[in-house]
Amino acid sequence: MKTFTLDVEYECDFALFGLVSSTRDYTLAWTLNRALRLRFVKQPELLLNLLSHGRLVFTHYLHATESLTLRLLRNRSIAPSSLKKPYLAPDIKEYDYLLAVSNGSGHLADDEILQCLTALDAVQYACQFDPNSLKYKENLIM
Repeated sequence: MKTFTLDVEYECDFALFGLVSSTRDYTLAWTLNRALRLRFVKQPELLLNLLSHGRLVFTHYLHATESLTLRLLRNRSIAPSSLKKPYLAPDIKEYDYLLAVSNGSGHLADDEILQCLTALDAVQYACQFDPNSLKYKENLIM
């Protein structure tokens, strides 16, 4: 029997930041709300159902306006998993949280966000990534 695979190329049109932080997700969201004058709201958990490996569950916070959308995602699954790498973005597993920014401009341009993130006490390290260069970028498309 022949097996066919579907190869789809996704183009990510958002900026992606990786955050190293030992704080809880709700504490980090509150800290970002105060520092960047945002209003992150907790969303239902993001579920990835993997056929042979069970499911992965990630916490998800959203700040959305007409011109700007930010998503704060925990990179490691909060549910137990049999996978060696239970991450949303296994390529950058060193980062505890991911911040996806769509349509960022003005006071929330990429450079400004990176400077604000690195200045926070709750964030030990922050780095910007090109989401199109990640192997598992389809996990980040919502």
